[in-house]
Amino acid sequence: MKERQVFVIVGAGLAGAKAAQTLRETGFGGEIVLLGEEPERPYERPPLSKGLLLGAAERESVFVHEAGWYAEHDVDLRTGVRATSIDRATRQVELADGHRVGYDALLLATGATPRRLDVPGADLDGVLALRTLSDSDRIAAALVDGAHLVVVGAGWIGLEVAAAARTRGATVTVVERSELPLLRVLGPNIARVFADLHRDHGVTFRRGATVQAFRGAGRVSAVVLGDGTELRADAVVVGVGVRPEVTLAEQAGLTVDNGVVVDQALRSSDPRVYAAGDIADAYHPLYGTHLRVEHWATALHSGPAAARSMLGAEVVYDRLPYFYTDQYELGMEYTGYAPPGGYDTVVVRGDLTQREFIAFWTAGGRVMAGMNVNIWDVTPQIADLIRSQKPVDLARLADPGIALEDVTTIDTQPPATARSNR
Repeated sequence: MKERQVFVIVGAGLAGAKAAQTLRETGFGGEIVLLGEEPERPYERPPLSKGLLLGAAERESVFVHEAGWYAEHDVDLRTGVRATSIDRATRQVELADGHRVGYDALLLATGATPRRLDVPGADLDGVLALRTLSDSDRIAAALVDGAHLVVVGAGWIGLEVAAAARTRGATVTVVERSELPLLRVLGPNIARVFADLHRDHGVTFRRGATVQAFRGAGRVSAVVLGDGTELRADAVVVGVGVRPEVTLAEQAGLTVDNGVVVDQALRSSDPRVYAAGDIADAYHPLYGTHLRVEHWATALHSGPAAARSMLGAEVVYDRLPYFYTDQYELGMEYTGYAPPGGYDTVVVRGDLTQREFIAFWTAGGRVMAGMNVNIWDVTPQIADLIRSQKPVDLARLADPGIALEDVTTIDTQPPATARSNR
């Protein structure tokens, strides 16, 4: 074995930065090379659609570490560097400038890329997506009082941008294929809460609509819908989802299926290559299947887990999916996994009209996921219900007067486990 091992991390986002931090905190004394395609040092993405757009957060607050942290901890951070290929036979990563970096273990944390609309005018100035710090800067600059903003896609990012824009005085129209925002994810009752929230704050929804084209002379000035309607637009934010950035993994011959397929230790089909963050399609022992989760908490926790796995520790990455949002006066946390078609009942505890409630997605009487809206300090109890896989009394679950610890019933059957497709 070499006297000094080299661990390479491709992707200098939150997952990659936290992996490097964990390696040093765990006592790894070898070389750490952290490669980032963006010019900035690692930063967190949630403020990009929240505090930064609102002007409520300082730009410096988004960075994972102070500027000098990497040198102080002997982490070779290389920004503005793109990895172009992986040679697994020689264990080397080739960079766009022609240099190669050898590795003893490799972590892929390359994140995701926003999906684009393939319509005329999509490349006009002012047609924006939100993924990077520079994207957030450009959108923030467009959110001036009186500006007309069109948001395409009523997912989490689209709604957060809409909320920030309205708060800053812009006129906002949201174009969405479905009848309600987040309908596929939340179901009609909970989706309606978010639709009403935004309508109450002056957002206009164009439901069941598609984009036919963007128009403008160099810069976007209008969005043409599928029915021919034209919407005035000083700027457009396209939020129609992301795709995992798995090009390197595919070219290297790793197993890829909706992300880089990894086991519960975040190890890929090559035992020297690991994946974390948005690209990791990781086996989850609780659900008995592979999950790829595109949220901040996954990057925060899977990076350190992958680092420990690279060091040879026995790792079982089984954290429940978690994310949160802040829109106007509404704050929400979501815990668990309830895909469309994966639940049969949504139980509400609290008042939907007052936007102060907990919603539970259940299947076979067991809690699969829970969302607390403007109710705090209940995430641990929700997680306990999910992990226990015990059946619950749905009436007690809906009763705010009964503690969440007291809603389970006697389990007479073993829990049904989702089958893996691997």
